[in-house]
Amino acid sequence: MDNSIFDKNCRACPRLATFLDEVKQKYPAYHAAPVAPFGDVSPALLIVGLAPGMHGANASGRPFTGDYAGLLLYETLYEFGFSNQPDSSALDDGLVLKNCRITNAVKCLPPQNKPVGAEINQCNHFLQQEIKALPEQAVIMVLGNIAHQAVLKAYGLRLSQIAFKHNQATALPDGKLLVSSYHCSRYNIQTKRLTREMFHDVFNTIKNYI
Repeated sequence: MDNSIFDKNCRACPRLATFLDEVKQKYPAYHAAPVAPFGDVSPALLIVGLAPGMHGANASGRPFTGDYAGLLLYETLYEFGFSNQPDSSALDDGLVLKNCRITNAVKCLPPQNKPVGAEINQCNHFLQQEIKALPEQAVIMVLGNIAHQAVLKAYGLRLSQIAFKHNQATALPDGKLLVSSYHCSRYNIQTKRLTREMFHDVFNTIKNYI
């Protein structure tokens, strides 16, 4: 994969690099390294999450694979025709995305699942290149406000120019469409901040555009 889009050996953020070293010592079988984007190389839909989860993407090496947040995401992708199966458990599970790609605003696992601003900014050039590689009129779906803001930064927009709102669709300067959703995290789902129906509504918005 092009290093302008992803660098598997990146150690540009000292706090994250050190943390990954510690995690690798504790869990030798874990991926515990930057997690590459996954899916179609030229998709109509790019999904942007926050960062790899400790026992999910950080363990498996694939975004939203092996953790709770991936359950609703991959089930929905399957139901809307973006994948060949409804679950994602491991790199060798046979999952193939169709016309869809998944990435994260920050490619490395952060302590307490909370990257700091400098880390989000440091990783943003990868997201910029991912967006530039998208086809014209692609949809960029963001999961949560941090991913939302990361996309705005990638476009050089002020964070105040497009406020985060669930299931809001906004035209971006290059003609692509930004669609925002609450993150499909365990907390959001268990507190009903995000329901299956609400998540499906976002994908209906996307499918109507695509």
